[in-house]
Amino acid sequence: MVAVATTTKGRPMTRPVPVPHGLPMKRDAGPFAPPRQITRLREARPVSPLVFPDGHEGWLVTGYDAVRQVMADTRFSSRQDIGVLHVPYETPGMPAATEPSPQVPGLFIAMDPPDHTRLRGRLTGAFTVRRMKQLEERITEITERQLDELTRLTPPVDLVKEFALPVPSLVICELLGVPYADRENFQVNSARFLVKDQTLDEKMAAYGAMTAYLAELVTGKRAEPGEDILSDLASQDDLTIEELTGAAFLLLLAGHETTANMLGLGTFALLEHPQQSAELRADPDLLPGAVEELMRYLSVADIFYRYATEDIELGGETIEMGSTVVISLLAANHDSRRFDDAGILDIHREARGHLSFGHGVHQCLGQQLARIEMRAGFEGLLRRFPDLQLAVPASDVKLRTDMNIYGVHELPVTGLSVGESARSRFRS
Repeated sequence: MVAVATTTKGRPMTRPVPVPHGLPMKRDAGPFAPPRQITRLREARPVSPLVFPDGHEGWLVTGYDAVRQVMADTRFSSRQDIGVLHVPYETPGMPAATEPSPQVPGLFIAMDPPDHTRLRGRLTGAFTVRRMKQLEERITEITERQLDELTRLTPPVDLVKEFALPVPSLVICELLGVPYADRENFQVNSARFLVKDQTLDEKMAAYGAMTAYLAELVTGKRAEPGEDILSDLASQDDLTIEELTGAAFLLLLAGHETTANMLGLGTFALLEHPQQSAELRADPDLLPGAVEELMRYLSVADIFYRYATEDIELGGETIEMGSTVVISLLAANHDSRRFDDAGILDIHREARGHLSFGHGVHQCLGQQLARIEMRAGFEGLLRRFPDLQLAVPASDVKLRTDMNIYGVHELPVTGLSVGESARSRFRS
């Protein structure tokens, strides 16, 4: 227990705050809010000591300003090959700490400049705002086709299986040049890779299956290129097959898992806020802002790690060299010092500046693509299915608390039929 100076309405105060032993994980404040203990820590000590299960003394960063600073400062390294890797929560079959692993070629999310800059730079042209806008019509076509499929199913329908997962999977497959017929391979193995309590051997088996498949794919594209991003990368002779495979793994995993979970969890959130859903249905021009607010409010990619490469001052604390720093984007995005009434979903909020796409050199490369997919997905669901509702009590919705990317495992819904007159009204 430590005494921490904080402020209430500008007045200093001191109150005891327990140092957490292990990362608080339980979603005890509802399906959309950070764990209560993390919220209390953020309010009292936004940069808090954290004792890891292996005894390592690291840090948990939950305040908006401090999280943003960590992500902008490359002295907080993203590499996993420069020191012991400390896991902040206990999981059966997983060691609490592992020795540094060799840098994975092409996996630029786990690199620092200049290696990160070299690899990421090869992809920036593929994900420009202009190019993504050119794809918008095609993304809308894919979305509408999947919405058509929903109307043919007998309710209740699992919206995750039948809509939230297929749409971004179809889009990223088309963009990267991955045959959609092979989706079971990468969907099953990416899910296994992201399960928190999988053993290290199980995770590596899933990773190995995905990379073996992708290595064969990019080798083929180097020999016979097509009109897709992986073919463009494969045409660059200075990139090795190993680098192409690592980059493909990252793009495929990030390109469907995060957006799929935002579509599923975002729909759940909208169904739990029917008044705001009705406003969006009546005025689709509100959708771009609503997508930003849903990104902020839900923050499906929450926990990230950095490693201090030197002593660094952060939020009035000294982060010593060698410390593991855990950051929570969900906690930062729910920081009322940055967003008024941050724990409330408000589609009218100016939510730009949220950290759900990251910040600094590792800011999400595909964020414009994700925005287009979410706008198309939420707009289509609201327009086509005004009677959409949960088929089970909200408390029975299965949350992905066991996964490294949050969301819902299933979202059973009804209300997937709409008359032609209603369809015409929502399009007009």
